[in-house]
Amino acid sequence: MPEAFARQGLSASEAARRLADQGPNLLPGSEPKSTAAIVREVVTEPMFLMLLAAGGIYLALGDRGEALFLLSFVFVVIGITLVQERKTQRALESLRDLSAPRALVIRDGQEQRIAGREVVLGDLLVLHEGDRIAADALLVDGQLEVDESLLTGEAVPVTKLPALGAGDATAPPPGGDGTPGLFASTVVTRGVGLAEVCAIAAHTAVGRIGADLAATTEPPSTLQQRSRKLVRQLGVAALLLASAQVLLGWWWNDQPLLESLLSGIALAMAILPEEIPVILTVFLALGAWRISRHKVLTRRVTAVEALGAITVLAVDKTGTLTVNRMAVAELATTDAHFQPEGADRLAEEFHPLLEFAMLATPGDPFDPMEKAIQHFGHHWLAGTEHVHEGREPEFEYALSGEILAMTRVFASDHPSQHLLATKGAPEAVADLCHLDVAQRDAIGRQVENMAERGLRVLGVARGRWSGQAAAPAAAPPWPQSQHDFDFEFLGLVALADPPRPEVPAALAECRQAGVRVIMMTGDHPATALAIARQVGLSERPDVITGAEIEALDDATLRQRLRHVDLCARLKPQHKLRLVQLLRADGEVVAMTGDGVNDAPALKAADVGIAMGERGTDVAREAAALVLLDDSFARIMAAIRQGRRIDDNIRKATRFVFAVHVPIIALALVPTLLQWPALLLPVHIVLLQLLIDPTCAVVLEAEPEAPGLMERPPRPASDSPFAPAALAYAVLQGAGIAAVLLLCTAWLIAHGGSAAQIRTVVFGTLMLNVLLLILANRDLARPAFLSAMAPTTWLWRIAFAMVTLLVAVLGLPWLRELMGLALPGARELTLAAGLVALCLVWLELVRVLGQRLGGARRGNQNSG
Repeated sequence: MPEAFARQGLSASEAARRLADQGPNLLPGSEPKSTAAIVREVVTEPMFLMLLAAGGIYLALGDRGEALFLLSFVFVVIGITLVQERKTQRALESLRDLSAPRALVIRDGQEQRIAGREVVLGDLLVLHEGDRIAADALLVDGQLEVDESLLTGEAVPVTKLPALGAGDATAPPPGGDGTPGLFASTVVTRGVGLAEVCAIAAHTAVGRIGADLAATTEPPSTLQQRSRKLVRQLGVAALLLASAQVLLGWWWNDQPLLESLLSGIALAMAILPEEIPVILTVFLALGAWRISRHKVLTRRVTAVEALGAITVLAVDKTGTLTVNRMAVAELATTDAHFQPEGADRLAEEFHPLLEFAMLATPGDPFDPMEKAIQHFGHHWLAGTEHVHEGREPEFEYALSGEILAMTRVFASDHPSQHLLATKGAPEAVADLCHLDVAQRDAIGRQVENMAERGLRVLGVARGRWSGQAAAPAAAPPWPQSQHDFDFEFLGLVALADPPRPEVPAALAECRQAGVRVIMMTGDHPATALAIARQVGLSERPDVITGAEIEALDDATLRQRLRHVDLCARLKPQHKLRLVQLLRADGEVVAMTGDGVNDAPALKAADVGIAMGERGTDVAREAAALVLLDDSFARIMAAIRQGRRIDDNIRKATRFVFAVHVPIIALALVPTLLQWPALLLPVHIVLLQLLIDPTCAVVLEAEPEAPGLMERPPRPASDSPFAPAALAYAVLQGAGIAAVLLLCTAWLIAHGGSAAQIRTVVFGTLMLNVLLLILANRDLARPAFLSAMAPTTWLWRIAFAMVTLLVAVLGLPWLRELMGLALPGARELTLAAGLVALCLVWLELVRVLGQRLGGARRGNQNSG
C-alpha cells in the first residue's frame, strides 16, 4: 500500500462506541402490516362484503358449489393484496442489502475486512478495483474511477480525486468528474484509494432515495375505484328494492311471508353484481399470465388495467434505450475515419491506432471502456501481428489529476529501447505529443464533433524511450513524469453506449399507437440528443436539464413538458417530480428504468417498468412490470396485451349488465302486477352458472381487435362503468326484458299456466344469454356474423347452454324442482319468435350506438 495510506484509522474501541451511538449502516425498514390487519381491510371493502353476502345467500339456499365459487375469489383477492402490501417492504430490504456490502477498513493501523453494517462515521475505507462502496465517503488519497450509474444513470465511470483540504464533511452530489465524493452502492472500476466515511445508513445518497421510495404511494387503480363505487350503489339499491319487494308481496299481494322472502332474495340476487369483482380478478390475473408469455413479469396486477390507457412512456436512456455496455463506435486519424457499422475490414492505416490503444489497456480489464477497446481490437485485428496476447508492461504511469492520461512501458526487441503506449483525454495526449496550435485545434474540432454525437473520446499515442533500466535489485530509473517522453499522436478512439437494435421499431410503434415517449436520463444533454436522433425518439431538438427543472415552478414546468421530449442531467428527485407532474396533467404514465435512481419514479408512475437482467433489485421491487429479457420491444407487447384486456373487460361488463336487466325486471315486475313469480332463486343460480364462466372464460379469451395499435389510447376518464357504456348495456337488456314481459302478459291473457309461462320465459332468457355474448363480442358487426367467427370457448359455452336447457326441460325431477312444464308446439314456436325479436332488437341497438358514436366523434373533431 502507498505510504500515504499508512494511517491509523479508528481504534476498535472507538469504532464500537460509534456503532452503538449511530446504529448499524443499514437503511431503516418500516414495520410491515400484519396479515390479520391486511385481511381485515380487504374484507371490510364494500365489494367483498357484497361477495360474502351473496355467498351467504347461496349457502342459505343450499347451493354450496356457487357459494364456494364466490368465496374463493375473496381469498384470491386477499392474497393479491397481501403480495402488494409486502412489495414496499421488499424494496426497502433490497436497498438495505445493496447498501451494506463487506468493507475493507483501517482500524488500529491494520486493514480489516468487516461487514458493511459495521461501518461507522470516520472509518477509513480501503478501496480497490471491483469494490462496492459501503457508505458515502470523501476520497483522501489515491485516484479512482467509479461507476455511479445506479445513482446517476450515466454509463461512463467518473474520475475521483482526493479532497484538497478539510472543507465540508459531506460529499458533493453524485456524477461529478474530478470530485472527491464517493457514494454507497457504487462500484470502483479502476484504481486504489483511501476514503473517509462521511455518511452512513439513511443519510447516504441511496438512503435518501430509500426515504423517497417509502414516502411514495402507489397510484390506485381507476377501475377498482369506479367499480367499488358502482358496487356500493347497486348494493344499496338491491337492499332497498329487495326489502320493498318483501313488504309489497306480503302486504299488497297477500303472499305468505316465506314466499315474499324468497321473491325478495331472488330480486337481491338478480341485482347483486358479483360478476364485477370476478371480472376484475380473473381478467387481470389471466392478463398478467398472458403478458408473462411475452417475457414481461407482472408484479402489480392492477397495472394491467392501466396498460391500455398509457399516453406517455418515460424512458431512461442507460440500460433501456441503450444496452448499458460501452462499445467502440469510431476510430479517427488526422485524415480518415472508421466506423464499424457495415464495414467488413479495418484499413491498414488504423492498425497502429488500435494496436497501441490495446497496449495502453490491461489485457483483462474491469473498466467498461477498456473492455470495449480490447473486445474491438481482438475482433478487427484478429490474425494480424498487432495483437499482443499476454504482453505485460515493465512499468505504468497511472492517470493523475495533473495528467489525464496513462502510459504503459513495454520491453522491445532492443534491450536499450522501450515501447510506450498512451491513452487518455485527447487534450492531455496532444499535450504529451507537444503538438503545435494548429494540430491541437484540428484534434479539438474532431473531438467536439464526436462529443456532439454523444461519443466519449480518448486520444492514443505511441513512443520509444532509449533509457537504460537498472539491475532488478535496484529501483528502475524511470522518468518522473510522462512529459519526459516523446510521443507520436496516432488518433482518436470514440466509444458509446450503443442503442438497443429493437428500439427504433418499438418507438415507431409507440407513435402509431398514440403513445408519446419522453427520455429521462442523468446523462449529458449532448449524449441524450445523440441517442434520441439515432433511435428516432423525437424530432424536437429541445432538451431540458435538471438545473432548469429546479428553477421552474410546477405550472411552468408542466407547460414546458408539453413541448420537450428530452430531459437530461436528472437526479432521482427530478424524475419523481416529472412523473408526478405528468400524471397531474392528466397523462397516464409508464416509466422504465433499471437503477436505484429510478425506483421512486417507477413506484409513482401508473405503470413502472423495470429491466430484469441489468436492473437492480430495488428497481424491480418498485416497478409494476419487469422485462425479463430487457428488450424494449416487450413494452409495446405489454401495451398491446393491456389494450386487448381492456377491450375484453368492457365486453364482459356490457354483457353482465345487459344480462342482469331482464333478470331484475322478471324478478320485480310480477310482484308489481300481481303475476305469478317468473324467476325463483334456483333459476337465478342456474343462470349464474352460465354468466360467470361466460365472463371469466369466453370473453376473456377474445382475440385482439383489428387496428388495436393504430388507435389512440383510451382517455384516462373512460371506464367500463361510465354512464354511457352502461347505458348501451341497459338498453340491450331493457329491450329483451320488454319482449319477455309482453310475452308473459299475452300468455296470461290466453290462459297459460304459471309453469308454461315460466318455461317460455326461462328458456328464452337462457338463449338470450348466448345472443348477448355474440352481440357484445364485436360492436362493429351484427351478432349473427359474430357467430360465424366462433372461438373454442364460445363453442363450449353454447354447447353447455343447450345441454343445460335440454336437461332442465327433459328430466322430470329437475323440471318439477324448477317449477317448469314440458313445452309443447305453441311454447316452442313462441320461444323461437321471441329469440328472433330479441336478435332484431340487439341489432337496432348496435346500429343506433354506431350512429351516435360517429356523431359524437364528428362533434369532437369539429370542435
